[in-house]
Amino acid sequence: MNISVAAVRNNHEPHLARAASVERLLEFLRGRRQDVLEILTDVASYSAADAELAASIKALEGAVLEIDARQPRTVGQMSVFMPSNIVLYSYVLYLVIPSLFVRRIDFRPSSYVIEQTARLHAMLGPVHGLPLHIRCVSQRTFMEDSVRPANIVVFTGTYANAEKIKLQLRKDQLYVFFGQGVNPFIVSESADIDSAVRDLVAVRMFNSGQDCMGPDAVFVHRSVAERFLGLLSARLKDLVFGSCKDPEADYCPIYYPSTLESLSKYFMSNAQFIYTGGIVDYSRKKIEPTVLYGSLKQKPEIVEFFGPVFNVIRYDTNDALIGELAKDFYKDRAMGASVYGNRSLADYLRTHHSVSVDATLFDIEDGNSPFGGYGPMANYAQYQGRMKIAPLLISQVVSDLM
Repeated sequence: MNISVAAVRNNHEPHLARAASVERLLEFLRGRRQDVLEILTDVASYSAADAELAASIKALEGAVLEIDARQPRTVGQMSVFMPSNIVLYSYVLYLVIPSLFVRRIDFRPSSYVIEQTARLHAMLGPVHGLPLHIRCVSQRTFMEDSVRPANIVVFTGTYANAEKIKLQLRKDQLYVFFGQGVNPFIVSESADIDSAVRDLVAVRMFNSGQDCMGPDAVFVHRSVAERFLGLLSARLKDLVFGSCKDPEADYCPIYYPSTLESLSKYFMSNAQFIYTGGIVDYSRKKIEPTVLYGSLKQKPEIVEFFGPVFNVIRYDTNDALIGELAKDFYKDRAMGASVYGNRSLADYLRTHHSVSVDATLFDIEDGNSPFGGYGPMANYAQYQGRMKIAPLLISQVVSDLM
């Protein structure tokens, strides 16, 4: 796809002038895939990095049309706290695309991936020539020098940290927060079990489980639970462990050191629920794909996993499941949800989540469209005392609130 400047109806600067920069970046990513993958596979599996590159290219292909459709106003400055994963995709969504309507963007890499983010920017910056300024400084310095004068502030991370940042902002600064969700994965009595297991493994094992889109809770109807567990266990047993640089590896060493410790403690405190797996190999930074199994009445603690963990929870009726999902714990973290089989459950979940039906969240996520849910711990935007808790896209939020 070629980005045509003629397709841009909005002639304000910097939108029109910078479309060519996006096109140059697209050509580079298409032609230098291996150079980009070499950086991404420092922190992600080869398959996850390859998928991230493809998603980044797709988002860039739709960038100019996105801005043309959303019509955000031109803004002077934006500051971004970058996430600790999906280094390239975040670079595209939070920096490159917004640069079509923001004159200057400062960004602070996560300390976990500061080296990789700096290398990526050193590679891509001269190609696109956009006013994106990396700031490898302390949070205090970034707040003082970059956040304070910004018109827009974007934060990705935990809700608790997001709230701390928000308290330091002015009312006339647009604040956009991208957080976390439980992302429930529901397998109903009418689901195609083979497809559900295949898709669950794909989404939960993406980057060895180190992705915020992975489901932290898998709800399975009692009538299909035994078959589901059998197929899931067999599929996980066949997965191949290897280096992140190996295209044939299904999962790889855990990149984030704290994950090894936190999941080890989690397995110990929830040992009675372990159905298969539960082994942590510190020497190889390997967490064996682990299935825990419980019921709505007696289940493991639901936490945000950053590893290959499947928390399977049996339910008896739709009403019982809806009652569980109606609790504040899920509503506060309502971001995405996947439903296999029963469409009435999907209709209920749509009141709070972005919902995929007989498909994963990766299948419906689109970098040029709003995504997320209606839980304040999942995402929100705030400006001049107004708060928007809904699926978000930065260009749309600017158009709606500023």
